[in-house]
Amino acid sequence: MVQTYQSPVRVYKYPFELVMAAYEKRFPTCKMIPVFLGCEVISEHKTEDEAEHVVERRCKLNVDAPYILKKIMGVDHVYFIQTNALDRRNRVLKIDAHNESFSSRIIINEHCQYSVHSENPDWTCFEQSASLDIKHFFNFESMVEKIAMKQYAANIKKGKEVIEYYINEILSSGVPYTPRWQPPETAAIDIKTDDTPSQDSGLRSRSNSTHSHSSQSSLVLGATAATICTNKLPIDPEGLSPPDKAGKLEDVYIERFLGSLTPVQESRLVQLRQWLQETHKGKIPRDAHILRFLRAREFNLDKSRDMLVHSLAWRKLHNIDHLLETYQPGDIMNQYYSGGWHYNDKDGRPLYVLKLGQMDVKGLMKSVGEEVLLKHVLYVNEEGLRRAGDATRLRGFPVSACTCIVDLDGLSMRHLWRPGIRALLRIIEMVEANYPETMGRLLIVRAPRVFPVLWTLVSPFIDEDTRQKFMIYGGNDYQGPGGLIEFIDKKYIPDFLGGDCFCDVPEGGLVPKSLYKEEFTEKAPEGPPLSTDSLYQTCHIVKDFPHEVMISIPQKGSVITWDFDILKGDVTFTVLRCKHEVSGDPRHQHHISGAMGGIGSTQYIDKTMQVGMDLSIVEPPHICRDGDSVQGSHVTSQVGSYILQWKYFDAGKAVFDFPLATHKSKVMYYTEVLESAAFRGSMTSLQSSHSAFSSLSIGTSQSSLSAVTPDGIHRLKR
Repeated sequence: MVQTYQSPVRVYKYPFELVMAAYEKRFPTCKMIPVFLGCEVISEHKTEDEAEHVVERRCKLNVDAPYILKKIMGVDHVYFIQTNALDRRNRVLKIDAHNESFSSRIIINEHCQYSVHSENPDWTCFEQSASLDIKHFFNFESMVEKIAMKQYAANIKKGKEVIEYYINEILSSGVPYTPRWQPPETAAIDIKTDDTPSQDSGLRSRSNSTHSHSSQSSLVLGATAATICTNKLPIDPEGLSPPDKAGKLEDVYIERFLGSLTPVQESRLVQLRQWLQETHKGKIPRDAHILRFLRAREFNLDKSRDMLVHSLAWRKLHNIDHLLETYQPGDIMNQYYSGGWHYNDKDGRPLYVLKLGQMDVKGLMKSVGEEVLLKHVLYVNEEGLRRAGDATRLRGFPVSACTCIVDLDGLSMRHLWRPGIRALLRIIEMVEANYPETMGRLLIVRAPRVFPVLWTLVSPFIDEDTRQKFMIYGGNDYQGPGGLIEFIDKKYIPDFLGGDCFCDVPEGGLVPKSLYKEEFTEKAPEGPPLSTDSLYQTCHIVKDFPHEVMISIPQKGSVITWDFDILKGDVTFTVLRCKHEVSGDPRHQHHISGAMGGIGSTQYIDKTMQVGMDLSIVEPPHICRDGDSVQGSHVTSQVGSYILQWKYFDAGKAVFDFPLATHKSKVMYYTEVLESAAFRGSMTSLQSSHSAFSSLSIGTSQSSLSAVTPDGIHRLKR
């Protein structure tokens, strides 16, 4: 398996030329990087005006490996080939490096670039990517990969320290400035002093040098690669936008708003963010939100992506992004739901207090229903995300989670009512899947004897990492050493728990039976949660049974719009126009277990109908991959019936399928027809794009650009 690394943008708040001068000072030797033994220049080319300078070197690296591994390999050092291309005119240095030693067994590639900051021409940016592919290595492949990646990550941050060390050395020596490159006719009138470094100081090969290296990270690569090849084996927390206009993450931004991450963790964040930018163009979740899912899956990129994509589709399906604006707790919830926000803990996390023992769960469910109770819990979680973001901005350090005090005083067997337990498990499942890593600490106080029974029922449904954040206190233990005072300032401990701070949280109590709904049933609710709030429908697409939606267009120029997410598998999406009148009744409905109403997909196109004679393709087939979120539109040129078709797509991969495996995809979609009269401007203001979210997204403009594709189809851009 190929291991990849992608760094965030590391920023030096110094001009490009000064950074290049510091970079050059590491030659011929660097006391801070002893693993680098030297190099020889293989080739060199420089233009007459010295604007471009390309140097290729063969670098020798010490082997930092256990003695036994060195004996097995029979080497003490390895070689890498590095190519440096300096463009002084555009102020860019590009570095490419690959291993020469053991290249038939291991393939290492690294690409680095120094360039000018997009928003400040006096700052310099550094970006780095690398890949490691171990083909075979004497049955040490797994061990080599782990050691290599560990050492590579350990040395990455050292590179920036090296550059900054030499920058400070240059500045302390009294050098006034490092001039920019200028064309010869301009440079000829400049007056140079002995104190001014030559413009060639940025990158000059030294023929007498026994050592020359190419990039901040190539030195890192060298330190790691030696081990690899011989070890046998290598600004937006919750509302602020990243500093870089191109959407790239900078290391300073990560440290300030997201916290301290290892180089590998930074890389996974950058990679997942880039993937979302490609598949959810226009808007993507905030970086803090993405990071929570990475942490929940221990920074496994594939698992984190799958979890996040399904959560984003769930948010869209149930309009969760607008929950804070659209949901208003009713009088019953305000009076009898005994929970509320109360200042913060010692780590700056928002603090939520829940008097669960005083809550009449049965009365609440019978008076407002399970769906309202569930929606209220989601509302609390959304509010927690917002408060954590506000705390990050105000406190000057990242706050990504909340702390919760659960008071169980009054908990009894009445709380073990079966529908109530079922609702609790449903809430736990939904929160675990869509709000990972939002619980900083859970303090359970005044736990009665009945609590172990409740804990036995719910604990298997709680993630192990989340359970580690639970602190359980029986009796008055929470008032002693190691109790609440360890986590919450004394001035904020609620009065009902022995503190001095008034806590304005409803007392709860029994809900009067007069408020009960007559239609309440103790049976489990059917259908997806919050389904009444959704504009979206879902379909299950099986091989040979596509899903089709027929749309009748009464007026030429009407616009068909669509917004869909691929929840499982791959599909092809096509828009067709029927040349002849077609019945509005489906020709066939494919039934499938687990689908709403038992119907998985609907077909309107008969097998006898042919493209060209009966149908015309107005939007060519587009392959949509698992996790894609697609949004677009088509301006109709004729009246009649149009069909939106999603068909199962078989990638044709040479993989072994279990005999009983089903070829099935799942799509969540919404379609709408907009009349042409609704548009006062040019129809070319519509463009197509991939969709994403609102409240969890970085702010982007809405429908502001216009263009027409070469085939004349107008598309919607967001």
